[in-house]
Amino acid sequence: MADTTGNTQDTGAPHGTGPQPRKSSWKYIGPGIVVAATGVGAGDLVATLIAGSNFGYTLLWAAIIGCLVKISLAEAAGRWHLATGRTLFDGWASLGRWTTYFFGVYVVVWGFVYGAAAMSSSALPLQALFPDVMDLEWWGIACALAGLVFVWFNKYAVFEKVMTVLVGVMFVVTVYLAIRVTPNLGDAFAGLLPVVPDGKDSVLNTLGLIGGVGGTITLAAYGYWVNAKGWTNTGWMKVMRLDNRVAYLTTGVFVIAMLFVGAELLHSAGIALASGDKGLVQLGDILEDRYGTATAKFFLIGFFATSFTSLIGVWHGVSLMFADFVTRVRKRAAASEGEEIASGAREKSWPFRAYLLWLTFPPMILLFEGQPFRLVIVYGVLGAAFMPFLALTLVWLLNSDRTPREWRNGALSNAMLAVAGLLFLILCVKQIWDQPWSEFF
Repeated sequence: MADTTGNTQDTGAPHGTGPQPRKSSWKYIGPGIVVAATGVGAGDLVATLIAGSNFGYTLLWAAIIGCLVKISLAEAAGRWHLATGRTLFDGWASLGRWTTYFFGVYVVVWGFVYGAAAMSSSALPLQALFPDVMDLEWWGIACALAGLVFVWFNKYAVFEKVMTVLVGVMFVVTVYLAIRVTPNLGDAFAGLLPVVPDGKDSVLNTLGLIGGVGGTITLAAYGYWVNAKGWTNTGWMKVMRLDNRVAYLTTGVFVIAMLFVGAELLHSAGIALASGDKGLVQLGDILEDRYGTATAKFFLIGFFATSFTSLIGVWHGVSLMFADFVTRVRKRAAASEGEEIASGAREKSWPFRAYLLWLTFPPMILLFEGQPFRLVIVYGVLGAAFMPFLALTLVWLLNSDRTPREWRNGALSNAMLAVAGLLFLILCVKQIWDQPWSEFF
């Protein structure tokens, strides 16, 4: 998506004459690759596989719409950072203290539960590849420690390069599988028509697929990665928009490829896949039966790349957000903040490293003890509420005088963000409604 502001100006800045716009070029691409790699986790691949196995190509259009919705959200987050010179949490804080309370509770609870989920997801393919080495829990701990050490000792530039390599592995594996199953292109093109399949809850399942493509809190982290790259003013706006399009074009390839696999390999054979990350291990067994051991192992390598990029992406991106959160709460001088963003000092700050430790060590308890029931419910509710929170606050920020006039939302951006907000609000209500509240009390 190009210029969703609806404005024709390519220059401008919060104050005075804006910087000269950088020429949009592929050589600058980076944060988009990072957000694509982080946003597409094992859960997204399983959801798409199950959609393909249940409905064939019918919901291909929904997966594509999901990518377009996320493009608008990430573009809005990146535009806020570049147009205002302020971080997203700084914008949220300007809307009232309620945003600080919401984010503070969310980031602590979410990090605790997500940490365990990320460890388990990364451990599953390693245990399948090396079943006699150690148990799943210890593979999970090894992955968490590897992520901790990598993010702790490396700055953004190295982080981006490693993520790019892992994305390359993901890309090759998913495209290879899509070609290997020999997709029916006629049926695939028919799947571009917006048709909702028959059946109970089919509309909500369709909305869930749209909303589940490619990231949650990592969309908010995109602006922080843009700043970490060194893009800190409106001269980088064209570059950011190209980078963002690349992010969700890449995401689209992953999702469509896995939907092809689900439609051809599972739907045609009537095979039901288990929900959750274990469904991907099951897919590995199916691939081994159908195409041989080499293909199955190749897929498991791609599965690990998918899971581990999500792990280190969250370890880095959400820790950046937490560091900014602590900085704002402590009311540090705003003048030094721009220097922090440009120099990468935030990656070495104590709040960044404290959150890294929070993501790594306390969740290890959950690997052995199981997830506390009430905590899981709170996690589900907060997680469901975050995406409507993000979409609606971006609408608020980018239509107000907090944003320079030339970079405020145009009609297209407002429409896309409104659709995103409504979509995620519906999904939020459904998830809250589905929680077993009677067992909570």
